[in-house]
Amino acid sequence: MKRFLSVFLFFVSLASSSQIINPVAWEFGSNKISEVEYELIFVAKIDNHWSLYSQFVEEGGPLPTIFSFEPSADYKLIDSVVESESNKVTQLDPVFDMIVSKYYDKAVFKQRISVGASAFDVKGNIDFMTCDDTKCTYKPDNPFVFAFNSESGFSIVGGTNMSNLDVSENSNTILYGIAENQLQKLPANCSTQTRSISQDILSSSNTLWRIFYLGFLGGLLALLTPCVFPMIPLTVSFFTKKSGSSNDKSGVLKAILYGFFIVLVYLALSVPFHLLDSVNPDVLNEISTNVWLNIFFFIIFIFFAFSFFGYYELTLPSKWTNSTTKGEGIGGFLGIFFMALTLSIVSFSCTGPILGSLLAGSLTAEGGAWQLTAGMGGFGLALGLPFALFAMFPNLLKALPKSGGWLNTTKVVLGFFELALAFKFLSNADLVKHWGLLKIEVFLGIWIVIFAGLAIYIFGKLKFPHDSPIKKLSFFRISSGVLVFAFVIYLFSGFRVNKDSQTFTSLTLLSGLAPPVGYSFIYPNDCPNNFECFKDFKAGVAYAQKVNKPILIDFTGYACVNCRKMEEHVWPKPSIKSFFENDYVLISLYVDDKKELPDNQKLTVKRLGGGARVLENYGNKWAHFQTQFFQSNSQPYYALLSPDGKTVLNPPVGYTPNEENYKIFLDCGLEAFSNLNLSEPK
Repeated sequence: MKRFLSVFLFFVSLASSSQIINPVAWEFGSNKISEVEYELIFVAKIDNHWSLYSQFVEEGGPLPTIFSFEPSADYKLIDSVVESESNKVTQLDPVFDMIVSKYYDKAVFKQRISVGASAFDVKGNIDFMTCDDTKCTYKPDNPFVFAFNSESGFSIVGGTNMSNLDVSENSNTILYGIAENQLQKLPANCSTQTRSISQDILSSSNTLWRIFYLGFLGGLLALLTPCVFPMIPLTVSFFTKKSGSSNDKSGVLKAILYGFFIVLVYLALSVPFHLLDSVNPDVLNEISTNVWLNIFFFIIFIFFAFSFFGYYELTLPSKWTNSTTKGEGIGGFLGIFFMALTLSIVSFSCTGPILGSLLAGSLTAEGGAWQLTAGMGGFGLALGLPFALFAMFPNLLKALPKSGGWLNTTKVVLGFFELALAFKFLSNADLVKHWGLLKIEVFLGIWIVIFAGLAIYIFGKLKFPHDSPIKKLSFFRISSGVLVFAFVIYLFSGFRVNKDSQTFTSLTLLSGLAPPVGYSFIYPNDCPNNFECFKDFKAGVAYAQKVNKPILIDFTGYACVNCRKMEEHVWPKPSIKSFFENDYVLISLYVDDKKELPDNQKLTVKRLGGGARVLENYGNKWAHFQTQFFQSNSQPYYALLSPDGKTVLNPPVGYTPNEENYKIFLDCGLEAFSNLNLSEPK
């Protein structure tokens, strides 16, 4: 138990560091042993206070260092990679509570190889984990290439974090028209700008709280399902009766501890995603906008929906339940922990689809793993709180409604919501791949059918396999049906045409869920609100210089919820709209655009924090631009530049839903641009 808690708290602490770190640099070399035998050398230079783990680590501990080589008939590996004993320390690791071997300062690895051709390449990858006293980083993608020639032997073609890495040195100039060192930042010259920045910081915090509340709401919904609700009186009775009295403090303490462990179990589910966040700055954006992953979520949510409808039951492998049930007999804190874990596994058929919604909705570049942790914390708290509450006040159990058909009705209603959310993920894939299948008309039509079906079900005109007969419609059921029917009417209102923008009217409740209103068969528009915009930085800069207007760079995404909220509910405001129509040149750069780049732009570029990557599509290109030039990887992100794109007029901001604060930000940019013009020599 101690080890579980230490590992959990350790990984939560490492995730709190948001900077991009890379504490290990690799160097490569070779030695000639004979005419046909060589030795490849890998040297890890490790930063102070950091350690690199050995290749040989027992299961259940840290991740070992792994060398992999691509198979080839041109050479043969002799034995395996040998690691040096110099700088190697073997001792008890307090984090993993086990004896491990690791290196400080420097580590040397050698691989003997027998050559079988006159010229060839040895390609491979190094997969490693490195930690200091407070955090870890996992680097799974560290390729290396050794080129062999019979005359000169081995030479190093490429590697990880090396000066000889085959990186296009002038890539930024080729891609964006400016080099990184050409971007100048003016000092903050608007006192009111700080208000906008502080609002941005607060909005980030508010987003986490909002996700926490949504997770809490999801947990409350999970409580009202047949898998969880009947467990409340049974479990509370178990604790109070086992202690001999409903007022016995030990029984109450155990029930409270049981609720705490439920929260802990769900929090632990978010930990791996913090590790992903440290691999590279846009990994969560890549996950949330991956086409095949979104299609997978679409299929899974359809599968979840029909499970909730009662056509089949979702269960985890029985051996998981059996293993945790055995752990319950241990007694003490550990036994209570296994009881909490057993509840989480047994209730999966009801909680799994709700957790899936939380997982898929949280993993975005806007908040990433911390949003998921907040949501999981809220979900676990809602599930665990009743067990502790009813143990403290057992008389409240009498007030609980009896189990019955209403529990199945709750599941079916959730099934309709799962079905609706499924099309959100299909819409993400459709947007980033530009398929043009699920445009706003089709999406709204599908949602209208789904929620009309829900209204019909609530009124008792639609039946599913496990529904009980309805003898009389209750007031609650009638009012719920009317509410859902009103939402259907609201969805129909999305087909009204906005005369100003010549698009359909955006629906506030569907911001980020539905496709942009400009993504339409009838009223297509590539730019929000029918504004003039550019989707290429160099083209936008050329136009801005021609008309001598400052630039508003909008780092956005097709699957970005907060981006849609800004475009549909802040930008059209009368006090904001004029800035886009008269004062700024809008350049919208989509970091999740999967359209393939031309071959001459598929460059190898350096990552912020070390290493390299190959730009494959436009999303890679714009995400790299934002990360390298602005040291940010969240969207939306707004930067105001001079017409030549080389001067940042004022501090950029992120999601700023407050109209007044966003206006202050835009006004400040115009003031800085005016001052810049006055200071330039005539």
